[in-house]
Amino acid sequence: MTEPLIFLDPFPRNEMMVYDAETTAALTSMGRVVAHFGSRAPDDLVERILPEVEVIVGQTAMPKERLDRAPKLRAILNVKANWETNIDYAEAHARGIAVLSAAPCMAPAVAEFCLGQAIALARGLHRADALFRSGREAYGIGGNGSAFSLYGAEVALLGYGNLGRALLPLLRPFGCRVLVHDPWLSPGFLKSEGMEPVDLETALSRPQVLFLLAGVTSENEAFLDRARLMTISRDAAVVLASRAEIVDFAAFLDLAGEGRFRAAVDVFPDEPVAPDDSARQLPNVLFSSHLAGGIRASYARIREAMLDDIRQILDGLPPLRMQRAEPRLAAKMRSR
Repeated sequence: MTEPLIFLDPFPRNEMMVYDAETTAALTSMGRVVAHFGSRAPDDLVERILPEVEVIVGQTAMPKERLDRAPKLRAILNVKANWETNIDYAEAHARGIAVLSAAPCMAPAVAEFCLGQAIALARGLHRADALFRSGREAYGIGGNGSAFSLYGAEVALLGYGNLGRALLPLLRPFGCRVLVHDPWLSPGFLKSEGMEPVDLETALSRPQVLFLLAGVTSENEAFLDRARLMTISRDAAVVLASRAEIVDFAAFLDLAGEGRFRAAVDVFPDEPVAPDDSARQLPNVLFSSHLAGGIRASYARIREAMLDDIRQILDGLPPLRMQRAEPRLAAKMRSR
């Protein structure tokens, strides 16, 4: 029997992230592996593997024309946490090809990071650090004039996908009242998760802590414009966690810089950020450089889930660990 062909084209992921020694051994025990790292696989290599490939791991472009030339293809495993625009999701679905994303594997680390950001904003940790370093610190209650506790706070999740579902259990011990706004999910489902479904205006204006968790779609880019951002509760803690493109980023930084609300930012419209970008001078914003998900534990989860699901697929069983694309919604996503 011919071994199934498994093609790895995971750029920008590298060998350390998805193809360490243990993973290599596991994959080669399942089939014949062709791997390309360091860039997107060249077209001639992709064309050579199409007639025999059964599993693609990575972000290889697979429009209908290529799917036509891949009669044995069973699955495409995107090892990033997004849905690429270079796949014909409807056609893949019609052919029974599973298109999967590693988003659930990244969510725990990002959720943990978001919780830390929220606590830092509520308690003013980054400001306290700056004051101490400049010799202007105040001690005890004197330094806590604007601090508030996450315990018992009203919190809102704007978006309830993989990240929201990883974050919610972390908020439970704090006894937060959790509001949620997600137009893709029914109020009944959101209530069953123990949250209060609200409209967008309420999600922005009511909570002390606001987590911006929505993915970018063809319909919502910069939907949080200056006017909507102005409705955020004054001095609320706002964590921009998913993608910068869901907000008018310049307006978001302007308002945070003015002190209208507290903000934590880990994602940017363009990365890396220019060394002379004016954002670097804003005193009221807690910045980090897209660090939330990219830790070793996240990549270990990706490797483990990837191997489990490839085994399932090659055994003729449905994948269980990675997220399966819903064609209509995946085609709308624009996250990079």
